[in-house]
Amino acid sequence: MTSRGYSVTALASVPVVQPGADLCRVIVDAVAANGMTLADGDVVVLAQKIVSKAEGRQVALDSVSPSPAALDLAAQTGKDARLVELILGEAEAVVRIRPNLLIVRHRLGLVLANAGIDQSNVLPGEGSQALLLPLDPDASAAQLRARLAAATGRTVAVLVIDSLGRAWRMGTTGTAIGVAGLPAVLDLRGRADLTGRKLESSELGLADEIAAAASLAMGQADEGTPIVIMRGLNYAADGSDARTIIRPREMDLFP
Repeated sequence: MTSRGYSVTALASVPVVQPGADLCRVIVDAVAANGMTLADGDVVVLAQKIVSKAEGRQVALDSVSPSPAALDLAAQTGKDARLVELILGEAEAVVRIRPNLLIVRHRLGLVLANAGIDQSNVLPGEGSQALLLPLDPDASAAQLRARLAAATGRTVAVLVIDSLGRAWRMGTTGTAIGVAGLPAVLDLRGRADLTGRKLESSELGLADEIAAAASLAMGQADEGTPIVIMRGLNYAADGSDARTIIRPREMDLFP
């Protein structure tokens, strides 16, 4: 996929990631297998699933003992009480409860269904398995960025993304949950528009826009392409991370 001088490439030949996998090596090998080399300024975008798998965030539901609170919410939602227990363990607060629906505020600040816990494309194991979000996606992205620099000599940005639902909108879209090496939010205030008028309130969700483009290239089912390289973007690292994207609670107009 190419547009306006930049390209979005979903890497083929990415192996199934196992717990403890060296993601830096997985990325470097996949880049080489696709006839590429990393270049300064590339953005390496990783599906959350492979980061969670490598970090051992997979849990067997048979190992989970539901609490009374989980049993109560399971009765209200119709969900597996063991899954509800995992959701509560990842949540700061329960936001909405409906049949077959449990929206929570995740410990990372995200408001999302089921605390982002997924059971699709999870490695097989004994009984049902669930995959939790990484403990600290920003740290995961920063560590991978440093390791890729050491391994390749190239300065790249790294994003960890997931497909999240949105309030007032149907369907999911790629969203950045871990950011290292590029502005998570690009402040355009003070720049001139085509008429010369200065922008007063324009802030671009750069990381999320990259995440959405990468997610489109990755696919959502059995494509097996969880790593995307975006090339040709112009940006300057500002030290921000995905936490920068979370609107502060005091600014939340729709709690």
